[in-house]
Amino acid sequence: MPVIAAFGDSNTWGYDPAKAERFAANVRWTGVMAHALGDRFRVIEEGLNGRTTVHDDPFEPHRNGLKYLEPCLMSHAPLDLLIIALGCNDLKHRFGLSPEDIARGAERLVLTAKTYPSGPNGKPADIILVAPPPLAKLTAFAEMFDGGAEKSRLLAKHYRAAAQLHGVGFVDAGEHIQCSPLDGIHYEADQHAILGAAMAKAVRAKLNMR
Repeated sequence: MPVIAAFGDSNTWGYDPAKAERFAANVRWTGVMAHALGDRFRVIEEGLNGRTTVHDDPFEPHRNGLKYLEPCLMSHAPLDLLIIALGCNDLKHRFGLSPEDIARGAERLVLTAKTYPSGPNGKPADIILVAPPPLAKLTAFAEMFDGGAEKSRLLAKHYRAAAQLHGVGFVDAGEHIQCSPLDGIHYEADQHAILGAAMAKAVRAKLNMR
């Protein structure tokens, strides 16, 4: 049974922009993906609100994705596939990062996972890198993400280049879904459904399974 871990932020956790609560498991894109893949696959959700790629948040502790990645891989090994879906929180004004800097953070996660023996027989797990969709018009988080919308539109090309350079799978979430106009950052239920279906297709292709 192939085991897949989805390593992400609040959109992997399943933050509902309408209620500021968590979507039910079957609504979250990870749950939709798991249902589409079927019982032959096991999907592990590793989403955390506010998680960054490689940066320590001065106001929210334990959000550095790089610091948690290796313990995560150890905890869930053996893994057949790791999905890395991070970068949105790196757009926060407090970090002052360029789109290229954010992609380099995601690349660092890829390189760490590629050298860690978390897969079957002590080999690294396969990887799919997911570029976050562009931010919509910011409302509740406008000050926190000041300047982030423009930067977000440039992330996909840098993520794609990193994925191609290191020979890992790539999904541009912005080709499939949009962030909610309710807050500009999170996905509504229908967008989770679309992304989950797209990710199931990408997982099957990456693992060469029908």
